[in-house]
Amino acid sequence: MDCVEVCPVDCFYMGETMLVIAPDECIDCGVCEPECPAEAIKADTEPNLQGWIALNAKYAAVWPNVTEKGEPPADAAVWDGASGKLEAVFGASDPAAA
Repeated sequence: MDCVEVCPVDCFYMGETMLVIAPDECIDCGVCEPECPAEAIKADTEPNLQGWIALNAKYAAVWPNVTEKGEPPADAAVWDGASGKLEAVFGASDPAAA
């Protein structure tokens, strides 16, 4: 959760299994990207991220805002780089469908 600590606009929201970034609040400064040990934060200018942007927007609207570094989920290391998390957590293979 180092990314949360460096965000100048507090645009992170926390669910049980992951953080999302509110696309409408993010100022695209990129400060959080190198702070993410899982390398899960991508610039929204990269190709084929529309589904992920939609997923982030959807859950940022309902999950609580987080502005301080906290403890990562207990199973964070298990999921780091693992395939199939989206399907296991959201039951969908397409982020836009979640």
